[in-house]
Amino acid sequence: MTNINLKQELDELIASTAEQGASDLHFSVGRYPTVRVDGKLMALSNREILTPQKVKKFADLLLPDSLKERLLKDKEIDFSYDFQGKMRFRTNIFHQRGFLGIAMRMIPSKIKTLEELSLPPILEKFTQYSQGFVLVVGPTGHGKSTTLAALVDIINHSHYGHIITIEDPIEYLYVQDKCIVDQREIGRDTKSFHTALRSCFREDADVIMVGEMRDTETIATAVTAAETGHLVFATLHTNNAAQTINRIIDSFPAAQQNQIRMQLAGSLLGIFSQRLIPKIKGGRAPAGEILFSNPAARNLIREGKTHQLNLVINTSADEGMVSLNNSLAELVVKGEITRKNAEIYSTDVNDLRNLLKS
Repeated sequence: MTNINLKQELDELIASTAEQGASDLHFSVGRYPTVRVDGKLMALSNREILTPQKVKKFADLLLPDSLKERLLKDKEIDFSYDFQGKMRFRTNIFHQRGFLGIAMRMIPSKIKTLEELSLPPILEKFTQYSQGFVLVVGPTGHGKSTTLAALVDIINHSHYGHIITIEDPIEYLYVQDKCIVDQREIGRDTKSFHTALRSCFREDADVIMVGEMRDTETIATAVTAAETGHLVFATLHTNNAAQTINRIIDSFPAAQQNQIRMQLAGSLLGIFSQRLIPKIKGGRAPAGEILFSNPAARNLIREGKTHQLNLVINTSADEGMVSLNNSLAELVVKGEITRKNAEIYSTDVNDLRNLLKS
C-alpha cells in the first residue's frame, strides 16, 4: 500500500473517531483499530487487523521528523497532532513487545464553557481570585484537562492579565482575548515542568496552568508560586480532596512535610475531584466533589487531620461544597445515570445507599 493510500486510511480513521463522538483512538498490533466511546472500547471490525508494518507506517505519518529520533531513544513520546486544522489529538507512541503502539486522545477545537460541560457554576469562583492554588483531580480520562481549560478560558475572557500554560503536550489552544496567553510545551518550548514553572517568576505571569504535577520539585515550585502572588491551576491523579492533600505532602521527605503542610494550608483555594459517569441515554455526565478552603479546612490541613475534610465538605453545602456521593445521588434521582453506575464510582457505597433512601 502506498503512503498516499495509508495517509487516506489514517485520515478516515481519525475522521471516524470524531464522527462517533469517541474520546480516543488506538492502534495496537494484532487488533482492529479501536475507539473509546462513552468510556468503552469498540473495535472497528470493518477495518483490517493491524500489522506491525502498518502501525509503524501510521507512526511515521503522525510523528514530526524532529521527534523521530527521540522516540528511538526514549522508546515513547507524547506530542500533539493537528488534523486538518479541525481538531487536535494528544498522541502517545510507545513500544510494546518490540512493536509500536499508538494512543490518540481527541481534543475538541473549541473550549467549552462550564455550562456546556454541565459542570457546577460555583466552580467559576476559582477564577475570581488573584492568587492561590486550585487543583482539579480525578482518574485518567475523566475530563480534568477539559475542566481546567474551561476555568482558564473564563479568566481569558473576563480579566486583563498574563496567562502561562505548561503542558505535555499542549492540548487546547486558547484564542487570546483580554489576556496574553502563552502556551509552553515540554520538550519543545521548555525542558521540564519545574524549569518552566521557575521561569514564570521572571515572566510577569498572573495565572499559571500546570498540565500535570509529576514530581516533588514541580509541586514545591507550584505551591511557592501560589504563595507569591500567582493564581495557579494544576491537576493530579487522585480520587478526592483528602487523598490529594496526602499525596502532595507524602511526596516530600519527612523533614519537609510540616513546611509543605503549612504552605498548602495558606495557599490552597480548593479542590475539584471529577468523574465522568455513563448516562442512561448515552454520553457521560460529570459528577464531582468540591472543596473550598475555609478556616475549618485550613486548620485540618495544618494539623494533619486531612481524613476529616469529608466532614467539612458534608457540613458546608451553604458555601458551595459538594460531596461526590451527593453529586452521584442527584444524578440518580434526576434519572441521568443508573444506581449501579453511581455505586461503581462512589468511594463510600454505604453512604450513597443511605442518601438514596432518604
